[in-house]
Amino acid sequence: MLTAASSTDSALGLFVLDEALLNLSGNRRRAALFACLHELNERLNGSLLVVTGDPREVVPKIARQIDAEQVHVTADFGPYGAQRDRDVEQHIELVRTGSPFAVSPGRVVKPDGSSYQVFTPFYKRWLDHGWRAPAQTDATTLTWIDPDTVDGCRRVAIPTAEKPVCPVGERAARQQWAEYLDGPIHEYDNHRDRPDLDATSRMSVHLKLGTIHPRTMLADLDALTSEGARAYRRQLAWRDFYGDVLARNPDSARHNLNRTYDGMPTDEKEPNAQEHFTAWCEGRTGFPIVDAGMRQLAGEGWMHNRVRMIVASFLVKDLHLPWWWGARHFMQHLVDGDLPANQHGWQWVAGSGTDAAPYFRVFNPITQGQRYDPQGDYVRRWVPELRSIEGKAVHTVGERSVDVPGYPAPMVDHAEERRDALARYDRIKK
Repeated sequence: MLTAASSTDSALGLFVLDEALLNLSGNRRRAALFACLHELNERLNGSLLVVTGDPREVVPKIARQIDAEQVHVTADFGPYGAQRDRDVEQHIELVRTGSPFAVSPGRVVKPDGSSYQVFTPFYKRWLDHGWRAPAQTDATTLTWIDPDTVDGCRRVAIPTAEKPVCPVGERAARQQWAEYLDGPIHEYDNHRDRPDLDATSRMSVHLKLGTIHPRTMLADLDALTSEGARAYRRQLAWRDFYGDVLARNPDSARHNLNRTYDGMPTDEKEPNAQEHFTAWCEGRTGFPIVDAGMRQLAGEGWMHNRVRMIVASFLVKDLHLPWWWGARHFMQHLVDGDLPANQHGWQWVAGSGTDAAPYFRVFNPITQGQRYDPQGDYVRRWVPELRSIEGKAVHTVGERSVDVPGYPAPMVDHAEERRDALARYDRIKK
């Protein structure tokens, strides 16, 4: 975007705080955003204009005031952002440059031009398609218009919220990525499913905030030959895949991609539905790995990816509650809450998304805990009531009917709920 705008004599750096998005972000993601804006404003020597309002009204108004011929943005492929940008360009020329993805949605297609609905063939074509080298940009090459000269807009000071739960901003992103490349990435393929180990990069926060681009990361990965680096590159492809699916199917942000699953019977109207959902949200299910994950989400605004799948399966297939209840809760609390990955990650677990196979996969929270948290360290870190239970026995306190003061008994019988879930899926698959 900066490269595209660099041919102009001067430019105005503008960020619109859009309540339609801020209200859905949750305190932690807002705090991270505000911290990034402070850093950006510092790098622009105080030349960032931050305003509140509806971008569809604010952006054309400010553009007219400064006689701007063009507005430069990064292309947005989300349902809300894409429509917002279409509305803005009814009033001013909108130049879309690049996207938050390595390969923009719509570019990876089958030979007949249709889109992929399953990841593996998408990934193979994604690798063949390739991606451009990262852009080389420098904000100091532009002459920035003094925001104090722009009148008639609701300019605000960049909010200062609570301290972000993790370092954010471009400098933090670059440093974190460099440290991960310096060693941990080479064991990523072996350790990525282990929440008890600090083995993942946590770069999802920076990708969400736009403080590092996936093409920058892929360029660095191209120089590495380890299995860990290859496995990590595959995860960046998943991010592009879900971005492509949502861009082509915007309704899937709120509804099942496979509408057959609209007929899936859930327990959302049962008398205990809200009670069960609240217990899940608060990490009081009586299943240690599930409770640890939900408490990590509450404590850090982040959750290990393997655990995200476990807790999602428990909500959908043990409690029989709608996937969108959980997806909404995640988006309200995750610092890295990204709409395409979140909604379609949930639908992958629910079986209503791009790959139908997982509908019959019901994660057993006990065996998942034993396999991926083999010594119970992750559980003990987040569930203090269980810290007196040594080793992997922490995962089976409910199964063994161990009475732990302050910790609830299992709220459901997993084996029974698994049979119930499969019977429900079987009914709608016929």
